[in-house]
Amino acid sequence: MNWSFQLYSARNFQPWEGVLATLGKLGYTEVEGFGGVYENPKAFRAELDKNGLSMPTGHFSVDALEKDFDGVRKTAEALGIKLLICPYLMAEDRPSDAAGWRGFGERLAKVGEVASKAGYGFAWHNHDFEFKALADGSVPQDHILSSAPDIGWEMDLAWVVRGGADPLPWIEKHGKRIVAVHVKDIARPGEGLDEDGWSDVGHGTIDWANLIKVLRAKSAAKYFVMEQDNPNDIERFARRSIASVKAY
Repeated sequence: MNWSFQLYSARNFQPWEGVLATLGKLGYTEVEGFGGVYENPKAFRAELDKNGLSMPTGHFSVDALEKDFDGVRKTAEALGIKLLICPYLMAEDRPSDAAGWRGFGERLAKVGEVASKAGYGFAWHNHDFEFKALADGSVPQDHILSSAPDIGWEMDLAWVVRGGADPLPWIEKHGKRIVAVHVKDIARPGEGLDEDGWSDVGHGTIDWANLIKVLRAKSAAKYFVMEQDNPNDIERFARRSIASVKAY
């Protein structure tokens, strides 16, 4: 299978030319884009091509998707992105109740309709806040998915765990909507203190050997994207992580 790499992980290790060369040499064939690499899409595409990399998925803010979809489309077209992913909702914009989260889901559903008509897939990417219980005991992720039944889900398993949830029931229930996965690991107690508590994949506390098997069997995921939010050594993280998952 093709292993991808979320370029956000390498934002502090410039220049991009060096990052892409390293990823290509380590055996990655795909990368996932984010806002920091969209300034000159044609030039970035040339660097991808040079290193045998493609960018089938990319993160775009909800503001860009709702207010400048034509700009998103042009960026995606230049880079070869097929799956548009909304990655985050700022804390000050997050609803506080079930009705508010259903309304947000409806907004995503409308973006999904626009994306589909333009020939793109569309998905929501979770963090931890979607799994924190609301006052009525429900969780935002349920409201998002139920209010936008036709969009996909890029499941960030480590954030699901950090949100206090068990990923397995979510995979069982929504597997056919999981179109991409962020392959991320949580450091063991006392480790990763200068990396926000994250770990190289396969060297932390998440049972990726089992989860990869479950996801292959029960999800629709086409893209498995390595990510570490704050690595202190990008080459080590990229190298050890792809070595771990290839062993699964």
